[in-house]
Amino acid sequence: METQKAIDILKQAILLEKRGYSFYSTVAAQCKDEDVKKIFLTMADEETMHVKFLSEQFSHYDKTHSFLKVTAPSGADDASDHILSQEVKNKIAAAGFEAAAISAAVDFEKRAIEIYAGRAAATDDPLEKELYTFLSDWEKTHLKILSDLDNELKEKVWYDNQFWPF
Repeated sequence: METQKAIDILKQAILLEKRGYSFYSTVAAQCKDEDVKKIFLTMADEETMHVKFLSEQFSHYDKTHSFLKVTAPSGADDASDHILSQEVKNKIAAAGFEAAAISAAVDFEKRAIEIYAGRAAATDDPLEKELYTFLSDWEKTHLKILSDLDNELKEKVWYDNQFWPF
């Protein structure tokens, strides 16, 4: 039973990451500004790394019923914050399509963290716990970047519309 649960969680995780890739690449294709497009392409690339990482775990687990020792893929710390200059942030319309996509992406990343942290807490297997803790932490870096940007864009809308409750 525990083997099937582990396989089901890995399948769910791979599907979640593939959906993330599809979401980010679709948003990137809709972006008119190349710098803003890079944000979403970078996030799509991160999701591709997640799929590869999880697929390797799945393949190994399916054959051996054990998890691989976690080693961070190259580029795992290379999230999109390096392309979020103030100039790029200013190109994103606070109430526009890209801002809406960023808000939706925040929810997407929260869901991934919930799944990974939940499985890390539920398992007794130390390698599985390490895997899902690592993935949860990796997603938290994405969430922080996107949440900070989302909050900055909300503030911009409030400022532009002189909507301050005090």
